[in-house]
Amino acid sequence: MLDLKKLFGSSNDRKVKTMLAKVAAINALEPQISALSDEALRAKTDEFRARFANGESLESMLNETFAVVREAAKRRLGERHYDVQMVGGMVLHRGGIAEMRTGEGKTLVATLPAYLNAIAGQGVHLITVNDYLAARDAEWMGRVYTFLGLTVGVIVNGLSQGERQRAYGADITYGTNNEFGFDYLRDNLVYEASEMVQRGHHFAIVDEVDSILIDEARTPLIISGPTEDRSDFYRTIDLLVKQLVQDPETFEHDEKQKQALLTEYGSEQVEEILERAGHLADGSAGLYDPANVSVVHHVNQAVRANILYQRDRDYIVRDGEVMLIDEFTGRMMHGRRLSEGLHQAIEAKENVDIQPENQTLASVTIQNYFRLYDKLSGMTGTAATEAQEFFDIYKMDVSEIPTNRPVVRKDDDDEVYRTAAEKNLAIIEQIVDCHRRGQPVLVGTVSIEKSEQLSELLADHGWELDGKPMKGVPHKVLNARYHEQEAFIVADAGVPGAVTIATNMAGRGTDIKLGGNIDMRLAKWREDQTGLGIEPTPEDEAEQRAALEAEINTSKLQALAAGGLFVLGTERHESRRIDNQLRGRTGRQGDPGRSKFFLSCEDDLLRIFAGERLDSIMRTFGVEEGEAITHRWLNGAIATAQKRVEQRNYEIRKNLLKYDDVVNDQRKAVFEQRHEFMVADDLSEIVTEMRHDTIEDLVARHLPPKAYADQWDVDGLTEQAETLLGLQLPIKDWAAEEGIANEEIAERLTTAANARAAEREAQISPEQTRQLEKNFLLQMVDYQWREHLTHLDHLRNVIGLRGYGQRDPLNEYKTEAFALFESLIGNLRQAVTKWVMTVEFRFAPPEPAPPPMFEVHMNPVTGDNERALESVGATLAAGDAEARQALPLSALPAGFEATGRNQACPCGSGKKFKHCHGALV
Repeated sequence: MLDLKKLFGSSNDRKVKTMLAKVAAINALEPQISALSDEALRAKTDEFRARFANGESLESMLNETFAVVREAAKRRLGERHYDVQMVGGMVLHRGGIAEMRTGEGKTLVATLPAYLNAIAGQGVHLITVNDYLAARDAEWMGRVYTFLGLTVGVIVNGLSQGERQRAYGADITYGTNNEFGFDYLRDNLVYEASEMVQRGHHFAIVDEVDSILIDEARTPLIISGPTEDRSDFYRTIDLLVKQLVQDPETFEHDEKQKQALLTEYGSEQVEEILERAGHLADGSAGLYDPANVSVVHHVNQAVRANILYQRDRDYIVRDGEVMLIDEFTGRMMHGRRLSEGLHQAIEAKENVDIQPENQTLASVTIQNYFRLYDKLSGMTGTAATEAQEFFDIYKMDVSEIPTNRPVVRKDDDDEVYRTAAEKNLAIIEQIVDCHRRGQPVLVGTVSIEKSEQLSELLADHGWELDGKPMKGVPHKVLNARYHEQEAFIVADAGVPGAVTIATNMAGRGTDIKLGGNIDMRLAKWREDQTGLGIEPTPEDEAEQRAALEAEINTSKLQALAAGGLFVLGTERHESRRIDNQLRGRTGRQGDPGRSKFFLSCEDDLLRIFAGERLDSIMRTFGVEEGEAITHRWLNGAIATAQKRVEQRNYEIRKNLLKYDDVVNDQRKAVFEQRHEFMVADDLSEIVTEMRHDTIEDLVARHLPPKAYADQWDVDGLTEQAETLLGLQLPIKDWAAEEGIANEEIAERLTTAANARAAEREAQISPEQTRQLEKNFLLQMVDYQWREHLTHLDHLRNVIGLRGYGQRDPLNEYKTEAFALFESLIGNLRQAVTKWVMTVEFRFAPPEPAPPPMFEVHMNPVTGDNERALESVGATLAAGDAEARQALPLSALPAGFEATGRNQACPCGSGKKFKHCHGALV
């Protein structure tokens, strides 16, 4: 049978072939571009901008811009883009995903489309997985951009508002997905356009795109504020649950679905204990009475905290604080907190200080944030397994970019043992064998607990070297507890005989080069010299670099002779991508390498999906202790189990997006309307329209159009007119008039309300009235939207029950959410009208600062909310606060200290006090 794929190549092969032809045209420009002086090369940027301004497209300038960037990289970094890197750059420019193996230079590839798209002057965002990589790449690749006349910014945690504005104002901005997402949310909570930091969403390049757009996307970004303190209640419930779960009959634990629920017997026990302790509502019919819904919720969270969440696997306790661990990266997630009382339940379990719960102020999913960009692209080493999801959700095609040199890595079949003890012994023997031969080993584990267990086994293991007995194998551990040093530890993982244990290799961002990493070694030397009070000269650096290069070249030859880097997996991860990322660490740029996974029937993945069956097969065939089974069919069975988990996680993400899409249109409408309010100078027409609509609603409700006069609720209308409009009117007398219609009463109400509004404006001044209207309108939009989100959260939690009535929960959610949104609009009109017509004006000193707001992102591993505990207020103004403390209040001119923050500055500048003299104290 004729194989058309072999004859014509795959669609990916054809795409790459077409782009390689374009690379040939770029290469033809190299002699011409290389002949330019530095100044002439830099002047090319202005030339490109002028051509773009005159209507030329970016695509038509691609060949020249790529050639210019390649030359700039040669001059500033000493690196020349490979042809396959040029292909990767084209894929990114066209809004696709470039799948490139580890070590193929993805960081350098991003400079090509970033420079080309920065020509448009609308900003380019480069998204990384952590602050370290954002700062490193901005400085490293920034040498190319600044050489060509572009500006570079970096967004990391702790920047002031002004620093963020400057970073976003740069041509190219680096930062993490969380920083960009939370800045978007914060921009929609500020009260003046001058306080916004982002300037739009033109083009984004996402590094480790699978980690950010797939793993992180299972959970939304949330900004929240604190609620009341209920620490004692959490501790009481925790003590109850700890006592309860001693009996396994009281709960059900589903490891596959990561669920823990009370059984009927458990519920009865809880109800009895709570009733005796007086924690159930007075007069309630039992634990599941609607009055006790909050108690039930906290009991369920305490059960989850005690059963599902394990210390040193899902979180660690450091300095009296519970810190979550990201299973995908092994890092501590500083400031992240689980939502809905779950984090508080864990704090009660560990007996540390309990932080108060929070209320959602604004939220957006990762998917809907990144879909704001006009053009979105990404790069990673592992995207092919999720190609369909990338296209379905983000409309991004995955292109597999060929390696610069052929891959010669050998991937061995998995070895499966009956018990974890047997597996660990085999792992130790393999590590000792590699160490003895001088072969560097990278050991991948799935949790901190496993990495530390293995570290202890290695430290206690006795072995022989050249006939001499040795105690312990020298090794380094790379996990969440030591990630400050992780870049330097990874840089040395390719040294002959090095043994590195890593919780997870996803997103590390530092290449493992055989023999060692010259740049990291040199950076460490500089750091050591500075610590000794020595300032190295360029000559010193050149001498040290030469010495390090000679040492590294010798070490590289030793590592190559030993077989290159050996990647040893101690367990299969639930995601094939994570395993592939670990494997991809060896065999970079044509180097030899080897990878192998060691498994046991007690590993989580095998135990949950096939443990008992596999164990019985091994017993049946008489597999002896310490003996392993290996077969490619077994590899396939394990991959199938991983696919099932991946499919479940995809369903979680897809389900989240379906429900968030319902809210997304509402979010866009509210945020756009809010922005219009914020930039407008005069909102009097909108306020008047709201007043008139409110009056129409009141009259329609109390004096229905088709009702007889004796059916009108005149007393109700009179009461509402006084409450909402501050008007005491003879509505009863009006209604008694012969032949009067409800339209005429509405007209009289409107006339009286307009007259009162004019009187109230005359009490202060038109300018102050406009400012007050604007401030209150923004406050009410925020308040109503906040309440709307709370209602939607509650609705989302219970809407699934509609399925029992044979109704589609998603359709029900859409209907209810629309009704709630209409209610929001009506409530906003009434609240604004009531405030404008009834509030009493008093000019008082500025109020104290509002309580801090917190950033939240739900845990991508469990699907539960994670709280980012960083104060938004602190983030917005960390640098400004220091500046304000530079002068005491007494340093201001006499009388200035009594000025309100939003009042005009007495100096006559025309600015508000807080933006003028008030910013100095």
